[in-house]
Amino acid sequence: MMNRRTFSATLAAGAAASLVATRGMAAIPVSTNARNVVLVHGLFADGSCWSEVIARLQAAGLNATSVQNPLTTLPEAVASAQRVLDRQDGPTVLVGHSFSGMIVTEAGVHPNVSALVYVAARAPDAGEDYTALAKTFPTPPASAGIVFDGDEGRLSETAFLRDFAGDLPEAKAKVLYAVQQPFQKALLTGKTTHAAWRSKPSFYAVSTEDRTINPDLERFMAKRMGAKTIEVKASHLSLISHPDEIAQLILEAAGQTG
Repeated sequence: MMNRRTFSATLAAGAAASLVATRGMAAIPVSTNARNVVLVHGLFADGSCWSEVIARLQAAGLNATSVQNPLTTLPEAVASAQRVLDRQDGPTVLVGHSFSGMIVTEAGVHPNVSALVYVAARAPDAGEDYTALAKTFPTPPASAGIVFDGDEGRLSETAFLRDFAGDLPEAKAKVLYAVQQPFQKALLTGKTTHAAWRSKPSFYAVSTEDRTINPDLERFMAKRMGAKTIEVKASHLSLISHPDEIAQLILEAAGQTG
């Protein structure tokens, strides 16, 4: 039989092993009641790209706000999201598409944020070089379509229609191309100092036909954060081509599972 001393040592060893196994892992996604949703857009877009999703969230009774991301530097972009989060009156789901996953990861530590949703989005760890991480996967086609006028970057029309919005009707994609917001080169050099997904329930929508972020990179980041993950047969703009699926994932993050 195991004596008390042996039992105590075994229990301590088991606890230590459990701590090693779980240290640094993301929170397990759980339904938390939230009535507010803050959405952040990425590169080559503006806040209106969330319109289809917003309409569905509002129909479900949620208060939705789309941040107008300045796309200048990462600290300024994070600050723009934090100002909107400050105005929320309770638990809030923070949602990011594409580049704005950087913002969600950094600003998501805000006390009002109850859950994080990444839509085909970057999800770096604290201090991680996202560019170096992305280079460990095949380069997506859209990268070759980025053009610069000095320090101001944008996506060429050909790349926008084919690699960014490839599953949208051409006429609709051209309208979105016309309103794309240029970004500053300095934005791409920023690194997060926090990784909110390590302490907040996280959800991820992978775009399986993505030509802007490698889908396998999306899967890697989603798995690393322990996110509740769905896969959508969509281009990078799943929030526009598949708003029902994206809205449903956000509703789940807000505690609405019905």
